[in-house]
Amino acid sequence: MSDIPRRAVVRTAKLATLPIGMAGRATLGVGKRLGGRPAEAVATELQERTAAQVFRVLGELKGGAMKLGQALSVFEAALPDEVASPYRAALTKLQEAAPPLPAAAVHKVLREELGADWRSLFTSFDDTPAAAASIGQVHRAVWADGTPVAVKIQYPGAGAALLADLNQLGRAARLFGALTPGLDIKPLIAELKARITEELDYRLEAAWQRAFAQAYAGDPDIVVPRPIAGADRVLVSEWVDGVPLSTVIESGTQEERDRAGLLLVRFLYSCPGRAGLLHADPHPGNFRLLPDGRLGVLDFGAVNRLPEGLPEPIGRLARLTLAGDAEAVAEGLRAEGFIPAGASIPADGLLDYLAPMLAPIAQDEFTFSRGWLRGEALRLGDWRSAAAQLGRQLNLPPSYLLIHRVTLGAIGILCQLGSSGPFRAEMERWQPGFAAPRTAAARHAKAANRPGRRLPGLDVEVGDGTAVARARPGPVVLAPAQRASRSRSRVRPPEQAGPAETSRPASRTRPAREPKAERD
Repeated sequence: MSDIPRRAVVRTAKLATLPIGMAGRATLGVGKRLGGRPAEAVATELQERTAAQVFRVLGELKGGAMKLGQALSVFEAALPDEVASPYRAALTKLQEAAPPLPAAAVHKVLREELGADWRSLFTSFDDTPAAAASIGQVHRAVWADGTPVAVKIQYPGAGAALLADLNQLGRAARLFGALTPGLDIKPLIAELKARITEELDYRLEAAWQRAFAQAYAGDPDIVVPRPIAGADRVLVSEWVDGVPLSTVIESGTQEERDRAGLLLVRFLYSCPGRAGLLHADPHPGNFRLLPDGRLGVLDFGAVNRLPEGLPEPIGRLARLTLAGDAEAVAEGLRAEGFIPAGASIPADGLLDYLAPMLAPIAQDEFTFSRGWLRGEALRLGDWRSAAAQLGRQLNLPPSYLLIHRVTLGAIGILCQLGSSGPFRAEMERWQPGFAAPRTAAARHAKAANRPGRRLPGLDVEVGDGTAVARARPGPVVLAPAQRASRSRSRVRPPEQAGPAETSRPASRTRPAREPKAERD
């Protein structure tokens, strides 16, 4: 296959094989049960075959189908073991692997984006992809100055395929109840559709990645590879060696699980304050545990702009909930738009609804587990329960939507890892409003989140198809006009670009300084 299957009829036909296949296997299962096979054995076989087909179809289509599969692979931790186990391995594959593009198709994209002499930019280029995901695949290479790099190449036709898939999957959302009982995928599909344009813009991704790399330069715990060169459909970044979190989930030691979980929480809570941005695609394939214990962070196509850091009401309302101040919680939720105008919701009921969710930050140490998450999913998902009935009366304000999505994704990963750690301390340190007022942690959180500051390292024009990241130091970024003639226009190799336009390998340097504390 030379690119993503783009014709709607072709993609629709492939996606249609999922419910048809489920129905066919169910019919076959009835026959086997009538033939005397135990119902449990037949059900297990049907689930395993369905899992294999899901991976094959969603992986082959890539695009929105595969992106949905990646999201589902995080939330499998909330499903009962008898449901999740057959799908776990198949869905986990979608975090990092998909049937790759052939070398000829890869070379065609590189010629179109980097110029006919694109090979001069590299001293070596591996045609076998190191990873293949929803809208692109990654190749290992060595840049002309000797820097090991990851070359991210967007699949031809990715934009059209994403929209076609997500529209089709939205219409067939109920059919996925057979895969993920109790999980409504419609809001997830709607959010994925809303972010398509940004995820397809590798020039914008280069700008986001540079901002994160600058914010975490020299950090003792977090590594963000610096981007080196970029174009519309190609992004070249420093290579990061490490173990994917999917591997840690599968076979890591408890020490590795705890370390990965703690650093994941530290990164997600600290990045809005440090970079003014939130990494909005938390699935295990986007994180690496490095040999020295640091956490490598990859893929900055989905980012939420938070120039004022994390919203203070999140921390304040969590603190008030744990303190049992029902009236203050109700007042705060109403002020933020979580309680609709005119709605009558008992304040004590809000505490009963919210407090169990906050168990991970209600104590100094907490152990995430699939069992805990399944319990919460059952409590909130059973339409007959008081919690579910109250939850249906609440709003999720648009400004909190992506923060909520990232939080759920992170919790899913932590439960897959089975991480134990001092997660409350991380929230106190980075989430404004959560730590007790006038404490050192409260001063740190206030200093780390600087309202009104300019987003670091971003000098980007978007919306006209010619976005160029201009801030230095940063990647060499080509605008479309520069590539009008592939034989003349190409990314300059580092010996021509000069030191301001090249990037150093991701090496361990001295720790970044803590933000200066301010008085409350």
